[in-house]
Amino acid sequence: MLLQPSLHNRNPSISPSLSYSRPLQSRVSQIILRQSSSPFKPPAISCSVSQVHSYNTMDYERRPMVKWNAVFKRISLMENPELGAATVLNQCEDEGKKLTKWELCRVVKELRKYKRYKLALEVYDWMNNRGERFRLSASDAAIQLDLIAKVRGISSAEDFFLKLPDALKDRRIYGALLNAYVRAKMKEKAESLIEKMREKGYAMHALPFNVMMTLYMNLKDYGKVDALVSEMIEKNIQLDMYSYNIWLSSRGAQGSVEGMEQVFEQMKLDSMINPNWTTFSTMATMYIKMGQLEKAEDCLKKVESRITGRDRIPYHYLISLYGTVGNKEETYRVWNTYKSVFPTIPNLGYHALISSLVRIGDIEGAEKMYEEWLSVRTSFDPRIGNLLMNFYVKEGKLDKAEGILDQMVELGGKPNSTTWEILAEGHTKERRISEAFSCFKDAFLADGWKSWRPKPVTLSYFFDLCEEEGNLETKEALVGLLRQSGFLEDKTYSSSVGLSNGALKDEAGSQDEGDGSELLNQLQSSI
Repeated sequence: MLLQPSLHNRNPSISPSLSYSRPLQSRVSQIILRQSSSPFKPPAISCSVSQVHSYNTMDYERRPMVKWNAVFKRISLMENPELGAATVLNQCEDEGKKLTKWELCRVVKELRKYKRYKLALEVYDWMNNRGERFRLSASDAAIQLDLIAKVRGISSAEDFFLKLPDALKDRRIYGALLNAYVRAKMKEKAESLIEKMREKGYAMHALPFNVMMTLYMNLKDYGKVDALVSEMIEKNIQLDMYSYNIWLSSRGAQGSVEGMEQVFEQMKLDSMINPNWTTFSTMATMYIKMGQLEKAEDCLKKVESRITGRDRIPYHYLISLYGTVGNKEETYRVWNTYKSVFPTIPNLGYHALISSLVRIGDIEGAEKMYEEWLSVRTSFDPRIGNLLMNFYVKEGKLDKAEGILDQMVELGGKPNSTTWEILAEGHTKERRISEAFSCFKDAFLADGWKSWRPKPVTLSYFFDLCEEEGNLETKEALVGLLRQSGFLEDKTYSSSVGLSNGALKDEAGSQDEGDGSELLNQLQSSI
């Protein structure tokens, strides 16, 4: 499958051991009260949706350089983001600083870069309320639609689309809505929309086809990927780098070495395409999946030979892929090369290395690199500590996992939902129901009430333990939290954690919606 940078980048050159002397909940709670506080993941078989801003939908007015970053910093560093971006913008104007569209669009671009979508949308809302000053173009509308889908949901994005005047509904607007449908995996709506785009002549370039192929890859409907490629060839629509990379991924995901290599040969014959590092990293991932490790390593050499400029991302992929292959020597060699090229290494780089060393089994090396990261970090990313914590729990070393958490919080880090889920798994293995449930509650609170989706296998083990110990009260309490979060509305998910519809009614049917809120209030007040 396609590695994520293949669709995100427009021009890719693509052991600490502290233990607790008192209950975990109370210690961490006390530490948090004293101190209040995108890493790289190993290549996965997944596709990501092309971003609107990656395809030149921003058409700023040509103006001299201005200090837009001052406005961006004031918005992004707000002590209380709930006040909204409009508060900052109004303050700026009250201070006599008349804001221009160029400045505001540049602020939006930066906010989107750091995934501050809600604030970015609020900037556009502020401009919309001053229509006499700001003329918003079709590209602005496309960006707004993209933001609305991410912040307020698909229904709101559809309403926004319907209210737009026909004069603004160009291929960028349709493309933004298509992106939204594909991100939500809404197959029927995406297929209906692209058919309208065909009728309007908006599907005469590679982008909408790439977006639809991304959808089919995520749905594992590989036959439709081939069908879209055939349509492009029949209509003389030029395949771009992303098209070929998705096609390669589709063939590889089907386990066809020959099919993938046929696509690569066709790619080499295309005079408009020059295979880059993302192509070879994609092929390396597919070869690894199919057990062709020698061919995978040959592709990794080609990845390295195609790194240009000051692009860090290829190094992260090389380190991770060599770790997946199990080649410790090459993992360290690439790491040392990386450090010689760049004076500082971001969290992303350390995450890639430590993850690889854990997979290889070099735990001593992983712990050493973790200590090095602690000494040079500029921000605390809990996902790096989670790598070691997860290993310790799987090895039955819960005390060492707790030591990582203790140190993380002491140094100002904020555990995320995965941190607590890892500890919940560890306590479940040691048959500590109360401690595991406490971790589950912290996981719900860590990243937002409805943002964490617990792993079904972890929940199943916990529910089984509750049944064995006859502790149905705790089981029902966790079911209530899951139901309040909306996860149990997904029948596939609820069955995967061992909860049938009948069981849900028996165990939780007596609770109304207010009980879930009460549980949430209780666990919040317990911190």
